[in-house]
Amino acid sequence: MLKSLWISGRLLLFTSGSLCAAERSLDSAGLPQLIENKAHESTPGVAVWSNPTAQARPWTYWWWMGSAVDRTNLTRELERYRDAGLGGVHIIPIYGAKGWEDKYISYLSPKWMEMLNHTVTEARRLGMGLDMTTGTGWCFGGPQVTDAEANALAVVKTFDVAAGTRLSQRIDPKRTQALVAFSTDGKCMDLTDRITSEGTVDWSPGSGTWQVYAVSQRPSGQKVKRAAPGGQGHMLNLFYPEAMRHYLRWFDDAFDHYTGAKPRAMYQDSYEYRSDWAPDFFASFAKRRGYRLQTELPHLFSDSSRITHYASRIADADHIARVKSDYRETISDIMAEESLPLWVKWCHAHGFLTRNQAHGSPGNWLDLYAVADIPETEMFYRDRNKLVSKFASAAAHVTDKNLVAAETGTWLKEHFTETLADMKYLLDDMFLAGVNHVFYHGACYSPDEAGWPGWHFYASYEMNPRNSIWRDAAALNAYATRCQSVLQSGQPDNDVLLYWPIHDFWHNPTGLVLPMTVHGREWFEAEPIGKTAELLWNRGYAFDYVSDRQLQTAKAAKGEIKMPGGQYRVIVVPPSQHLLVETLAKLLALAETGATVIFEKQLPTDVPGWDRLEQRRAEFKNLLARIKLEPATNENLQEAEVAQGRVLVGALASALAAVGVPREPMFDQPGLMCIRRACEGGGYYFVANRSEQKEVKAWVQLAARAQSIVVMDPLGGRTGAGALRKDAQGGTEVYLCLQPGESVILRCFAGRQPETPKWVWWEASGQPVELAGTWHVKFIQGGPELPAPLETQPLASWTDLGDTNAQRFAGTALYSLSFDAPPQCVGHCWLDLGKVCQSARVRLNGRDLGTIIASPFRVVAPALRSKGNHLEVEVTNVPANRIRDLDRRGVEWKYFYDVNIVNLDYKPFDASNWPLTDSGLLGPVTLTPIVAAPGS
Repeated sequence: MLKSLWISGRLLLFTSGSLCAAERSLDSAGLPQLIENKAHESTPGVAVWSNPTAQARPWTYWWWMGSAVDRTNLTRELERYRDAGLGGVHIIPIYGAKGWEDKYISYLSPKWMEMLNHTVTEARRLGMGLDMTTGTGWCFGGPQVTDAEANALAVVKTFDVAAGTRLSQRIDPKRTQALVAFSTDGKCMDLTDRITSEGTVDWSPGSGTWQVYAVSQRPSGQKVKRAAPGGQGHMLNLFYPEAMRHYLRWFDDAFDHYTGAKPRAMYQDSYEYRSDWAPDFFASFAKRRGYRLQTELPHLFSDSSRITHYASRIADADHIARVKSDYRETISDIMAEESLPLWVKWCHAHGFLTRNQAHGSPGNWLDLYAVADIPETEMFYRDRNKLVSKFASAAAHVTDKNLVAAETGTWLKEHFTETLADMKYLLDDMFLAGVNHVFYHGACYSPDEAGWPGWHFYASYEMNPRNSIWRDAAALNAYATRCQSVLQSGQPDNDVLLYWPIHDFWHNPTGLVLPMTVHGREWFEAEPIGKTAELLWNRGYAFDYVSDRQLQTAKAAKGEIKMPGGQYRVIVVPPSQHLLVETLAKLLALAETGATVIFEKQLPTDVPGWDRLEQRRAEFKNLLARIKLEPATNENLQEAEVAQGRVLVGALASALAAVGVPREPMFDQPGLMCIRRACEGGGYYFVANRSEQKEVKAWVQLAARAQSIVVMDPLGGRTGAGALRKDAQGGTEVYLCLQPGESVILRCFAGRQPETPKWVWWEASGQPVELAGTWHVKFIQGGPELPAPLETQPLASWTDLGDTNAQRFAGTALYSLSFDAPPQCVGHCWLDLGKVCQSARVRLNGRDLGTIIASPFRVVAPALRSKGNHLEVEVTNVPANRIRDLDRRGVEWKYFYDVNIVNLDYKPFDASNWPLTDSGLLGPVTLTPIVAAPGS
């Protein structure tokens, strides 16, 4: 039956009775392909959790130290990962552990490939996936990379030559890429062909003093970071496509005759290269920019300490900025059009998908993310700018890629102090940024023979079975799986395409390459793109970024902008000065065929770059002349009707309101945020309260209009029909009650669904009553040894018990208490555990009430017995105190090569002076009578 639903102001058509989810499977050629599977529904038309695929579960980085792996431990670890709810692993060979050298396996050796086959085979047996890095450590690089193919820095030398004299310096004819002389009045002469085999130059200026530039290059000296045995060597030069071709032959040698099981995908880590030149850069530049960079050397190298005051006499800042903008655009183009596509093509030919982290790159991230099948972002340490992570999801959404991966948990907190709650909150930030395929950062392979705490990677969250919190990690993984099952289904549902005016950023007379880090400070937050993105986000507008290159694929139809990955209502151009002629022409062409284009505050004023400047300026001026703006309105807006579409210039909020772009009013609630997915039968909302203190308890308006909504709790798995009401304009409002840190999924439907149990939001109907009595405490799992059982009436950290074994213990203790029901708690009530360090499993009268990993540590308890209720709480702590004890006693457990183990400040790790970390059930444990809230 054909039905319809308005989502964000657009009409969706669908057939009833199906939800969609996605996973990858191998086709007959071995290349993973996207297929759709139907999610299960217990009642036709009523949404419940899908039967999750391996791809919907969280995966983890899996570091192989020294590649010192064996079949027994590989299988054992994979089974533990599977049992905890992980869906896959990503192999990254790194440096090794001291004392285990005889177990090291050289990367890509026959023995290493044998271990790869065993691992992939075992992963598949267990229903798991597996990816691997195209190299060891990071980034691309290794022993096959020659000096000419390595990360390169330009070497520029200048010499003054007076009239009637000759260049006295010897010039290396093999290494010198350009030798060009410049006069004080701006003339230049290319002397490269005049270098003799002996290094002399047959040239003398006729008059005046000329400055001669000699350009060559040298390896930057940057080697593969954290390389594994067999993987050491230079990092690859991504500005030199021939280097990538040669590099991939190393993998041809390993895989061409390999008959074993293959990974799902190959991976490239974030851009951490130190490079600004390449052997063929002059030719690459001329091919792309239309002029010879050799003629602009004083401008390109004008602000470097290597260059004399000569350049400043002939070059103005705008000229310098234009040449450097062309230089920066060229290195971006080389990576996006040649180097990375060579890698992707090679991977596809060998049956692999690709995952790529573009952040850190000096190129256009949107184009570089989009090259891969699975763009991947990250949030590093305390930097959690969701708007930076949206570059990866935007590239995926715009170019029709379903999966958006994320390196998740790098340096989240100090080693052995991270909680499951810490990761849960980070996951929420990732999901809000559009991520739907998280990779924990991560797990380190460790043979059981290594003992406790085993092998460790220095920047890891410690998501491994040796970490005491692993006992309850399955609850976190189930949460991630439920969320990702939803976020991998359907399609993104965003309304605004936000153009990235990167040429304004590149138009900078200082420096050469301009790296853009994941931290997003100057390059993003201080630029118009960052300010506009923040305005859109804070106002609740759903948007994706778009690049110049991607914009060329756009088409306008029925008033919307169609990209390969979806439809948008409007294009927004942040305040910008420099815009490509081709981009402005495309924006006008879209407007003329029915699209709406908004220029925030102003129209662009100029073109970027140097070649044919006046000609391009004239073309640009002619295009601008086609925009006949009317006088400003009261909203400080100017508008022009351009054939079938509209162009607006002015305040962004006013412009979006004028053209009817919907926003999510829930963003007006402090801390409340969401992301939407359109799906057959309606759509989904992932909603999170990211406030640290403020509860949300209100009717919340949605941009989507729905006839019914199912509320889905991804942490506990509960679902139920939510309460709806219509606002004055006929819009949909849903009642939400979310504590700080809580999240929920809303499934919106177009029509009424069959009867299903209602969702109940509970609220207190009386005062909390503390449970009194004697608590029995028994340590049931952990180490280094189990403390003695005890009884206590006041609840306190088990580190305060005066027991040395308890002070150094990492693991789980069972708290039990018998009690009679308080008179006021005759029906349902909240069982609140108070302060828990750091996760808890709860049973009441033999009934499992679930695992709680984050605040609030409370559950809804069923009706109590009047007498003889029995409460059991299993509490697990983090391993900080156990590690502290090892360091205080001088036990040697940090025995790894390279960086070994360091703290958050990259200093040697030492926990001996840490204070004891609170552990156990601290309470107070209370019961509170509750009733259904009015919005239930």
